[in-house]
Amino acid sequence: MTLQTHKDLKVWQESRNLVKEIYNLTAKFPKDEIYSLTAQIKRSVISIPSNIAEGAARDSNKEYIHFLYISLGSIAELDTQLIIARDLDFISQKDFEEVSSRLDDIAKMLMGLIKYRQTKL
Repeated sequence: MTLQTHKDLKVWQESRNLVKEIYNLTAKFPKDEIYSLTAQIKRSVISIPSNIAEGAARDSNKEYIHFLYISLGSIAELDTQLIIARDLDFISQKDFEEVSSRLDDIAKMLMGLIKYRQTKL
C-alpha cells in the first residue's frame, strides 16, 4: 500500500489523537486560565498535526521538512507548557507522565519522518 496523504501517516494520526487528550485534560484547568495557559497549550497541540498536514501538501521535500520541524518545535512548546501546568498543580504527575510519554513517541516518529524525507532531497 502506498502513502496517499498526510492522513495515512501514523505520526499525524497519533498527534491528532493527542489533541483530543489535551482538550480533555485542559477542561479540568481553572476557568481563569482559559485565555492564558489553556489557550497556549491548545494552540501548541493543534499546531503539531496541522503543520504535518501543511508540509505534506507542499511541493518540495525541503518545504515538507521545514513544516515537520515546526511540528517538532510545537512539541517542545507543549512539553514546556505541560511542565508549567504540572508545577501549578493543574495536572497530576500521572497525567503529565502519560502525556509526556506520548509526546516523546510523536517526536521520535517526526524525527524518523524528517530523516526519511532528508534522504529524498
